[in-house]
Amino acid sequence: MKKSDAKTRRMAPLQTPTDLGAVASKDISAALNVLLADLFALYLKTKNFHWHISGPHFRDYHLLLDEHADQIYATTDPVAERVRKLGGTTLRSIGQISRLQRVKDNDADYVTPSDMLAELREDNQRLAASLRQAHGVSEEHGDVATTSLIEVWIDEAERRVWFLYEAGRKTE
Repeated sequence: MKKSDAKTRRMAPLQTPTDLGAVASKDISAALNVLLADLFALYLKTKNFHWHISGPHFRDYHLLLDEHADQIYATTDPVAERVRKLGGTTLRSIGQISRLQRVKDNDADYVTPSDMLAELREDNQRLAASLRQAHGVSEEHGDVATTSLIEVWIDEAERRVWFLYEAGRKTE
């Protein structure tokens, strides 16, 4: 293999064919990549809180957050694969995630369990709102497949919000 052949292959565009067109591919891929960055940031935050939860409800919260993290992580591959099906390119590094993410990190040494639940609830609410925005972009371009996937992800985010809200309610 010639050195120039390898360089050419590294520079070759990843042009998956799609009938949606270049503008749709660009717009939808951009929206999904930002969502993907948010999903990775939310996954890591959820796992962080899962690992550091404490208190009398430890077991319940620990298991709840693990379930949520698994669900969030399970969404990342379908999002990235959707970008590729549309002819776009997706995230390539932690650095790119940090540049695109809108979910704020929490590096505090200690967070109370109630604050963890509240923060994750708010993050999931914002994620649901961001998913609705991406739904609008894909709907605008007639991308039925992406819109239908996003509808499921909105429902999952809303379910997490509901569980976090109920788990974090103060007893009277």
